[in-house]
Amino acid sequence: MRHPDGNLQSLRAPLLILLAGLALVGCSPKDHSRATVINGEQGRAGAQLAYEHELTLALPGALLAPRMQATREACESARFGACNILGITEDSNGGEIILRIAPTGVEPMVAMAAEGGKLGQRITTAEDLADAVADVRRRQDRLQAQQQRLDELAKRKDISVSDLIALSKEQAGIENELQELAQVAAGQQRRLDTNRVTLNFRSSDGANQPSRFSRMFSNLGTNLVDGTADALERASYVLPFVILAFPVVWLWVWLWRKFVRRRS
Repeated sequence: MRHPDGNLQSLRAPLLILLAGLALVGCSPKDHSRATVINGEQGRAGAQLAYEHELTLALPGALLAPRMQATREACESARFGACNILGITEDSNGGEIILRIAPTGVEPMVAMAAEGGKLGQRITTAEDLADAVADVRRRQDRLQAQQQRLDELAKRKDISVSDLIALSKEQAGIENELQELAQVAAGQQRRLDTNRVTLNFRSSDGANQPSRFSRMFSNLGTNLVDGTADALERASYVLPFVILAFPVVWLWVWLWRKFVRRRS
């Protein structure tokens, strides 16, 4: 005859496996693969591609500020072609410069910015604007055709004053929409003709290690709160199953014990 405790031990393992499986529901790995290329890019004939580059430049701490200033001046003076500064950020560990430059100026600008240091990770992506460009053109054609019809109606001699006022309002509305679309088209063309470049300047000599530890400890409280909130959120999904499963398992064990006792 099997001892009842032995039966309890055999029940515990499946129950633990069930609870562990419930706790892991919803977890899935994430893929962070990103492509890396080398050259400044321009859309080939017939293509409508807007290119963006993101680079990490490791420089000695003493060169960070002067090199960021030199990069800014080179862009503002169009040293390597038409260039515009989109944003500049500086921190204790370096900084970031975002610019838009002609494709032929990407490599000279990067080479100058990385001089005396090391070029680290480089990521190039392209967004296909073909559908967006075609949509803007279709809307422009439609509005221009509508504008032409309204102009013809406004020239009629038998048109009333009230109708002429209504037509004028319609014409003004169409003109405003055409101006907005013209701005959108200009922005799209600018993205096609130039490359967006993000330069991340970082120290390579470890001079900013204390600041890294400071940031780590300053974020400790936030990370602790976020981690606790995530754990409680996951537990809230599992808790109802545990509450429902406990009386069922307890009843099962009680019936099993009663059955075993009757047999013995």
